[in-house]
Amino acid sequence: MKHVGQASRRWRALSRLATVLLLVAACSIHADFLTSRWKAKWIASAGAPPFAYGVYHFRRTIELPQKPAAFVVHVSADNRYELFVNGHRASNGPARGDLFHWRYDTVDLAPWLHAGRNVLAAEVWNFAEVAPEAQITDRTGFLLQGDADTEQAANTGTDWKAVRNEAYSPIPVSMAELRGYYAAGPGDRVRGDLYPWGWQEPDYDDSGWKPAEAINEAAGRDSSDSPSRWMLIPRTIPAMEETPERIARVRTANGVNVPAGWPQEKAAVRIAAHTKARLLLDQDHLTTGYPELTVSGGRAAVISIGYAEALMRETEKGRWIKGNRNEIEGKSFVGYHDEFLPDGGANRTFRSLWWRTWRYIELNIETQDDPLTIDDFHGSFTGYPFQRRARFDAGSPEIERILDIGWRTARLCAHETYMDCPYYEQLQYVGDTRIQALVSLYMTGDDRLMRNAISQINDSRTPEGATFSRFPTRLQQYIPGFSLWWIGMVHDYRMYRDDPEFVRGMLPGVRAVLSFFRAHQSDRSGPLSRVPWWNYFDWTKQWEGGTPPIGSDGHSAAGDLQLLLAFHWAADLERDLGNAALAREDNDSAASLASAIQRLYWDASRRMYADSSDKREFSQQVNTLAVLAHLVDGENARDLLHRIMRDDSLVQASIYFRFYVHEAYNQAGLGDEYLSMLGPWRQMMASGLTTWAETEDPTRSDCHAWSASPNFEIFRTILGVDSAAPGFRRVSVRPFLGTLTHAEGTVPHPRGEIDVKLTREGEGVRATVTLPAQVPGEFVWKGQRRELNPGINNLTL
Repeated sequence: MKHVGQASRRWRALSRLATVLLLVAACSIHADFLTSRWKAKWIASAGAPPFAYGVYHFRRTIELPQKPAAFVVHVSADNRYELFVNGHRASNGPARGDLFHWRYDTVDLAPWLHAGRNVLAAEVWNFAEVAPEAQITDRTGFLLQGDADTEQAANTGTDWKAVRNEAYSPIPVSMAELRGYYAAGPGDRVRGDLYPWGWQEPDYDDSGWKPAEAINEAAGRDSSDSPSRWMLIPRTIPAMEETPERIARVRTANGVNVPAGWPQEKAAVRIAAHTKARLLLDQDHLTTGYPELTVSGGRAAVISIGYAEALMRETEKGRWIKGNRNEIEGKSFVGYHDEFLPDGGANRTFRSLWWRTWRYIELNIETQDDPLTIDDFHGSFTGYPFQRRARFDAGSPEIERILDIGWRTARLCAHETYMDCPYYEQLQYVGDTRIQALVSLYMTGDDRLMRNAISQINDSRTPEGATFSRFPTRLQQYIPGFSLWWIGMVHDYRMYRDDPEFVRGMLPGVRAVLSFFRAHQSDRSGPLSRVPWWNYFDWTKQWEGGTPPIGSDGHSAAGDLQLLLAFHWAADLERDLGNAALAREDNDSAASLASAIQRLYWDASRRMYADSSDKREFSQQVNTLAVLAHLVDGENARDLLHRIMRDDSLVQASIYFRFYVHEAYNQAGLGDEYLSMLGPWRQMMASGLTTWAETEDPTRSDCHAWSASPNFEIFRTILGVDSAAPGFRRVSVRPFLGTLTHAEGTVPHPRGEIDVKLTREGEGVRATVTLPAQVPGEFVWKGQRRELNPGINNLTL
């Protein structure tokens, strides 16, 4: 519950552009906010338990002689806040981080201020022990600091008033309830009879509220002695998009008559007194957003709002499966829910504290003596404000559909961090994020969330040198191989973005990760020996917990091959931006390890690499990495890839690891086969999925952005666009049309756009390639190379 209907309508009237531009450019932030103590104080509601679940409201009245041209403030909270100015929502946050890098938002409040009396109001909540796993916390607190002297009249301190909202209580979500691992936070239960309606409006009577309690001084992360555990740094990503989104249709209605066109069209839905009603609503596609339910009357009614990716059916063996996502017959609704208990007033709006994920929504309503009217029910889509800039056209509706589904998948898994999945976990895992970041760069050209992810994973490193598998997170979890994929992310960023200072800042972390792995190598140069923690590699039926086999000698090919790749990436980075001596050391380490891998794992009888030195198990994954690490090249690589993909006895690559399989095919010159390898994606479309799933059915998550890899691969493989030099300072166009007769498209570049048009002419190709100013490149077709100049290039090969 956030606000009354009037405030909700005002918020919906904001355009997406206005939402995105709420943050003031970083150049306006005074440098001393990063290095000194602030004048504003962290505040809390007096007497409130600092660590317990609670929702709190804060208000402050300020007088202004005239409407200001600008009124810049810096805002933060623990766990979360929403800031209102004269009843208008101005910002929400802070962006997720950790206590050593606690974000604050910079917002210009001037658009909502006027001469005379103005009211600033904030809602702050702490989910405490039921918080999402990604939500790090110290204690409940709120902070607002004016940018300059004029704005400091708004600084938080005892001049602010505060009250606890007793209407809220959490609805914990159990893993048993959802049939799988869940870590995304609780549902909201809101009692309308206890809710302080209109608390954020200027004319609300707050005379009964007590002065806020100043709990701590605030300071920037680089101050000489931080007075609190929140070490403040500025937000580096934009505000999240929020756009109204109507729900498509009703699939089932019991105990209520639904007007034609509702809920796609706004209309009143009336539920009689002493009635139990159930409505199953279908968005027609998966989405992430804030549900907004406005009702009148219905005192003491109970409204349950449930959210599900798909309906489920229980098999005779007790397994729960989803089947075709469009079908509902014979299936059950399995999902988490919110609850709203109206007080009988008019136009009461429920809006969840945190956004929800759904395709299906189940409304269960039980009224008492008072009939209930649903005045409106819709969603408000939210996500990172990516803008789709990439374009591809080959006259293929199937490819267009694959790109559209992948784009939705990538968007739903990108918020204040990348996320493995929006429904179950909402955690930024490195293995997922590396693929997501490349999709973002190719589809949008926006690198800010990628930089944020690289920095956050770097912030998670332990004294031993390894990173967490995911971050931010309250629960430490280590997947050693993900630290190596993080080095890959740094290398990816260096290849596609000309940002040397940022990459140099990551080199100490790269060296620390390699130091951790070197400590677990035999003789400091050989294969890895029983690396600690969860050595997850890929979800397969044959590998328990996704962990590849370890030989009797303690060695495993998958980890050694990942480390070999990381040595190559680190050598590139050191040679380019770091220490030449360390580059030589990394290359020497790579050569020694490559020799050990060839000796330990190559099986001459099967002509492929085994998963361990025992040579009993073989996998597509290990042999794929052998190709990517250039242990085998040319015709030998092509032969190996063909054999492993046709051998059903091997451990099969999951949808996630197909990203690396497809990369190996591209590297080996087999890109013409790419479109024929998309069987799992075609099956997902046939199953009614509107986003790409975590694994092939049966799957837990219906939305996992590691499966959106075609939105990168179609442009890199079919269109052939790739970086040929650090910083994308040189472009490679090496297309593989496969069975297509033509293709054209655009890929964003830091200096503009890369535009490619291809037409097959027998065994040859006619191409027009347009490159940004000052960016040269090369065109490669079946081994033939042609130089590309900045601007328009016309070629026939």
